[in-house]
Amino acid sequence: MNALLRFCLEQKLVVLLLLSFFIGWGVRVAPFDWEISWMNRDPVAVDAIPDLGENQQIIFTEWPGRSPRDIEDQVAYPLTVSLLGVPGVKEVRTFSYFGFSSIYLIFEEGVEFYWSRSRILEKINSFPAGLLPDGVVPRLGPDATALGQVFWYTLEGRDPEGNPAGGWDLDELRAVQDFEVRYSLMTARGVSEVASIGGLIREYQVDVDPDRLRAHGVTLAQVVNAVRKSNRETGARNIEINGVEYLIRGLGFIKDPEDIRKAIVAMRDHTPITVADVADVQLGPAMRRGALDKNGAEAVGGVVITRFGENPLETIKQTKKQITQLSAGLPERVVIDWTGVTRDEVEEFARSHGLDPPFAEASPDTTLDQDVWLRWAKTAPRPDWPAWLTTSKVTVVPFYDRSGLIAETLGTLEDALFQQVLITIIVVIIMVLHLRTSVLISTMLPLAVLITFIAMKIAGIDANVVALAGIAIAIGTVVDVGIVLTENVLKHLDEAEPGEPTLPVILRGTREVAGAVVTAVLTTVISFLPVFALTGEAGRLFRPLAFTKTFALIASLIVALTIIPPLAHLLFGRN
Repeated sequence: MNALLRFCLEQKLVVLLLLSFFIGWGVRVAPFDWEISWMNRDPVAVDAIPDLGENQQIIFTEWPGRSPRDIEDQVAYPLTVSLLGVPGVKEVRTFSYFGFSSIYLIFEEGVEFYWSRSRILEKINSFPAGLLPDGVVPRLGPDATALGQVFWYTLEGRDPEGNPAGGWDLDELRAVQDFEVRYSLMTARGVSEVASIGGLIREYQVDVDPDRLRAHGVTLAQVVNAVRKSNRETGARNIEINGVEYLIRGLGFIKDPEDIRKAIVAMRDHTPITVADVADVQLGPAMRRGALDKNGAEAVGGVVITRFGENPLETIKQTKKQITQLSAGLPERVVIDWTGVTRDEVEEFARSHGLDPPFAEASPDTTLDQDVWLRWAKTAPRPDWPAWLTTSKVTVVPFYDRSGLIAETLGTLEDALFQQVLITIIVVIIMVLHLRTSVLISTMLPLAVLITFIAMKIAGIDANVVALAGIAIAIGTVVDVGIVLTENVLKHLDEAEPGEPTLPVILRGTREVAGAVVTAVLTTVISFLPVFALTGEAGRLFRPLAFTKTFALIASLIVALTIIPPLAHLLFGRN
């Protein structure tokens, strides 16, 4: 202790350089949303509330069209029994629904998150043949926790002014969500999964007529096989013509329902029997078991789930950045308000503006030729548009954004810490009645808080309302350490002989109370050991508070013994 105090007093340049380093590091990892252009910040992970969920992994298994009883007997039960042997599993919870099952594996508290996922995948890959029905494959859920849903959004048609314009069907919005928005948002840093919700999923539907099957003498299995084979590419050899080599391939992917109708099921007297002879083929919506409702109307949207261990606030920022980038490429169309105009009036407007053809080819209704109308809308000035015409662009509209709650939480705690520091400084100035001493004590507070942020980053403690509250609780003790130390230094300076050098006086005053200060702080730290021993939800809730309070106390001790003596020597004069 004596050697450390003497070194800090004699090597002030080293202390000041280390002080600058830790201040910069603390600002870099501070959880508050500070925009510093010249610094590449890597803040502590921030969330509004602590994650109280169990240490769990989810296994999802689909078996379409089966009843919950079949799912339970043939899927959920065999999986549950087999997964009981996974190391570290404390409990297995099974839920069987129509067409799928969800199995929740609850692990012991100390089991590492990704280690448990590896053990589950090893177990799934080692399942014996025949354990599950043919075609049933269990899937491991996303690597996220119960608090992973940080951003919800809907897809809506908006006009150039940002007002709702409609013009899009639920199946169209769902296709945009599944094949454009979802894939783009999956590339954002920190995103584990983007789940689609609501709308209608397009599918080819083949409605087989049993009477026509019997009449043509074919079976349902033959129809299924014909449809399956019709959606297949075929590769062949190559041929050489005039010294040029050509690859031969058969194009067989289905592009519209007519391709399925022409698929051959069987041959009767050299006459092909096609799918159209025994079934009706159409494009329709897949069966669904739920919907997304927004303000009483059906909507299409998605949920962004942050990855385990990532910073939720940073994930939301990256998601919004990705939304901004993809918005320019989302589809757009012209929409006409048919309640205020007739088809003849639209045709007359189209002829007068050179829009030919105004409607889709062979369209018996009011389906617009979007290519023609969009080209005109992009070039014509907005005042030239008729009142009944506008454009509707698919827009990502936030539905639930946790960054607002996080910002309010951080803002409240930031204000509370600022007010605590300010009030403490005022009280110190009034009670000590020594301006330089008050400044010296006041520097301890922000330094201790910044060092606490560094410790949180290293230890992987998330910043939330409970964890940051531990810093607020420790403010009083942090100030006490500085007051005890500086008061004793002032006392020794007042009692020093005239002309006596300041450095040994400050060293003597600091050394006299250093042991007592260390003992007092360590006693407070030890008193929190029962909190560290908490388990379950109580441990997940209060351990972050115990960690941050302990970090703040230890930081105050480091600042008091290494920073305050050199600064006191600079402030109180030297000779």
